[in-house]
Amino acid sequence: MEHITTPKVENVKLLDRYTSRKAANGTLYLTATHLIYVDASAEVRKETWILHHHIATVEKLPLTTAGYPLLIHCKNFHVAHFVIGQERDCHEVYASLLKLSQPVKPEELYAFSYNPKMSKENREIGWKLIDLKVDYQRMGIPNDYWEITDVNKDYEICNTYPPEIVVPRAANKAVVIGSSRFRSRGRIPVLSYLYKENNAAICRCSQPLSGFSARCLEDEQMLQAIREANPGSPFMYVVDTRPKLNAMANRAAGKGYENEDNYDNIRFKFIGIENIHVMRNSLQKLLEVCEMKSPSMSDFLTGLENSGWLRHIKAVMDAGVFLAKAVKDEKASVLVHCSDGWDRTAQVCSLASLLLDPFYRTFKGFMVLIEKEWIAMGHKFSHRCGHLDGDPKEVSPVFTQFVECVWQLMQQFPCTFEFNERFLLEIHDHVYSCQFGNFLGTCHKEREDLKIFEKTHSLWPFLLQKKQELRNPLYRGFTAYKELQPNTLPFSFQFWCGMYNRFDKGMHPKQRVLDHLLSCMSQKMKLEDNASELENKLPFLDGPLPSEACSLPKVGRAASKTPMLNTPQDYEGEPPPVLSNGTSAGDIDVMSEVDQKHKENLSHHQDLCDLNDTIDVLDSEAKDGKPQHH
Repeated sequence: MEHITTPKVENVKLLDRYTSRKAANGTLYLTATHLIYVDASAEVRKETWILHHHIATVEKLPLTTAGYPLLIHCKNFHVAHFVIGQERDCHEVYASLLKLSQPVKPEELYAFSYNPKMSKENREIGWKLIDLKVDYQRMGIPNDYWEITDVNKDYEICNTYPPEIVVPRAANKAVVIGSSRFRSRGRIPVLSYLYKENNAAICRCSQPLSGFSARCLEDEQMLQAIREANPGSPFMYVVDTRPKLNAMANRAAGKGYENEDNYDNIRFKFIGIENIHVMRNSLQKLLEVCEMKSPSMSDFLTGLENSGWLRHIKAVMDAGVFLAKAVKDEKASVLVHCSDGWDRTAQVCSLASLLLDPFYRTFKGFMVLIEKEWIAMGHKFSHRCGHLDGDPKEVSPVFTQFVECVWQLMQQFPCTFEFNERFLLEIHDHVYSCQFGNFLGTCHKEREDLKIFEKTHSLWPFLLQKKQELRNPLYRGFTAYKELQPNTLPFSFQFWCGMYNRFDKGMHPKQRVLDHLLSCMSQKMKLEDNASELENKLPFLDGPLPSEACSLPKVGRAASKTPMLNTPQDYEGEPPPVLSNGTSAGDIDVMSEVDQKHKENLSHHQDLCDLNDTIDVLDSEAKDGKPQHH
C-alpha cells in the first residue's frame, strides 16, 4: 500500500472506445491488488475491476476539455480510457499504477498474498491434482525402451529441467551427461510424448553447440538411442523450428544445428517459426488494428495482413501438423528444438500432442499438457509475461499463440474439446494475473526456491470448480475422435475477436450460440434433478402404475450426472419425440377404477410427465439450435 498516495478519486469519466454514447461518470479506487471503477451514472451498480498485474502500460495523454486522460492497456487486451478532472490526481494515480503493475521482487506478486480461505490440506491436495508420472504411465512408460529417471534430481544435468525426466533406457548416465555438455543450457533430448500405437516418440531439446564443425559422440549416441527406441522406423526426424537463416547465424556463435553427416539415419528439417521479437512486434501491430476507431473493411483487412499475426499462427500450426503426421503416418520419431527449447519447441510439441491424443482435449488432459510441456519443461513465464520489472525485450506472446492455435482447432473441430472458449480465456488471464503459483518463475527449480508449493495456491482446482460454465455443450466424448487433421490453408484461420476485442461489448454477437446451449443444458439438468426428486417421493405401489402412458424414458437417465451424456450431440438422427400431455379416454377409464387414496401419486406422475416433456423440448431445441413453438 506504500505506493498508493491517492486511494480514491471522484468524478472520473470512463470512455467507451467504439460507441458514441455518453461517457460513464464514477469513482476510481486503488487497492493493494486492483484498480476498481464504480459507475455512479448507471441505474444498476456497475463495477470495473482491473488487476494491477494485468496492466501492461499506463499512458498520460494530452489535456482535453473534459480533463486529464489516462489510458491503460492490459495484458489480457482490456483497454480502459479514463478522464480525471485534476492534474494532480491524474499524476498520482499514474505514478501509483506504474509501481503497482511492475513489482520488483517475486514476493510482491499477488499469489503470495491471495488467500481464498482454504485449509492447508486442501491447498496441498490442489497442487497434487496434476501428476505427470501418471501421464507417462498412461503412455506406457516405463517400458523396454523408455524410463523415468531422477538423474537431474539435484539439477546437475540441467537447472531448467524438472528433477525427473524421461530418456531412452539405452542412454546411460555418461551419455546423458555428455549430451548435456553439447546442448545449449544443458537441455538434453528428453521425451515429450509417446504414441503408443506404433512406439513413435516426440522428443525435445535445445540447439547443439556445434558451431561449424564440432561434434559430440555422446550426443550422437543419445539420438541413436531415441531412434532405436522405435524399432518400426529406420530413421528419425530432427526438426529445427527456426528459420534457416537464424539457425545459421547461431552457428557463428558456436551453436547452430545438427550435421546430418554426423548422426546416423536422421532426416533434418527447418520449419521457420519466427523469434520472440518478431512475434512481440506482430502482436503490437495486431492490437493497433483492433483499436482503430472506425476502420473501413480495406483498412482492417490490410492492417490484419500487415501485422503478420495469422501468418505466424499458421506457421506454428503447420509445425504441429508436421510432427503429428510424421508420428502417425510415417511412424517416425521426431526430435524438436529451437534455440533454447522453451518457446517454439513448447508450442510445437504441445500442439502435436493435442492433435494426436484426445486425452489432452479434456479439462484434466489440457491441464496436464500445460504442466508437462510448459511449466515443468521451463518455459520462462515470468520473463515472457513480464511478471516483474525487467527487460521488455524478453516479453513475447509465446503462450498466447499456443492458446490461439487451440482456439483455431476448436473452430474446425467444435465437437472434439471438452472445454469451451471461456476455459482458454480463463487460463490466459491467470498466466498474467499472478493470482496462482503455477506460472510464476521460469522453471521448477526457481519455483522450489520461491516455495511456490508451500506459499501459493494452484489454478487447476479453481478452474474445475467452474467446470459447468467452461464446458463445451457440443463435446462428443473422449472416444468420438482420435487424431485430428486440421486444414491449414490460409482461409481456415480466423481473427479471434473473443480474445483481442473481448472487453469491447459492442463487437460481440447479439445472440451467442454457446450461451444459449449452456443455458439449455443448465435448465435441463435442473429439470432432471426435479424429476428424480419427484420419482423418489412415489410410494411403493402394487400393480402397474395408472399413468403408464408416461413411460418416463429420461428419469432413469437423470440419476447419472455424467456431464458428457445427454448433450445435444447424443441424438444423431431426429430429435426425440415430444410427449403428449393430454389424457386419453383410456386414462379416464383407468382413473375411475383407482382408489381415492392414490390421487396424490397420480398428481406426482403428471408432474413427472410435464417435466419430461420440457426436457425433450430442451433436447430438441439444443439439437436444432432454435426454440420450438407448441
